[in-house]
Amino acid sequence: MKPLVHKKAKRVRTKPVVRLKLHVTKGDRVRVIRGDDKGAEGTVLRVFPKTGRVTVEGVNKIKRHTRPTPTREGGIIEREAPIHHSNVMLLDGKGATTRVRRRRDADGTVERIAVTTGQAIPRSR
Repeated sequence: MKPLVHKKAKRVRTKPVVRLKLHVTKGDRVRVIRGDDKGAEGTVLRVFPKTGRVTVEGVNKIKRHTRPTPTREGGIIEREAPIHHSNVMLLDGKGATTRVRRRRDADGTVERIAVTTGQAIPRSR
């Protein structure tokens, strides 16, 4: 008798998954520099390194129409949708937008440096 082989086991992934190294992390304060919400500021809620997108609080709001289920009621839910990471710029401690450089310390940890001021930007995770 022939052994049972699942179709998924034969499948070969054609493209490797590439994770982008993003300049923002969860909890950072950012300003939107392009798009409908240009000029809006908010906190990064989620980061998607596979797609290069970030979800920012109060930016790119969409409405989702949901049907009622036994556990929750239906209605229109408004939530934030992800935007591309190139459309946001990090805010330094003074509230100005800045690009980011990376610097490796003597102990091997990597810290982010604001290009405009040269000050270290702490990670807020």
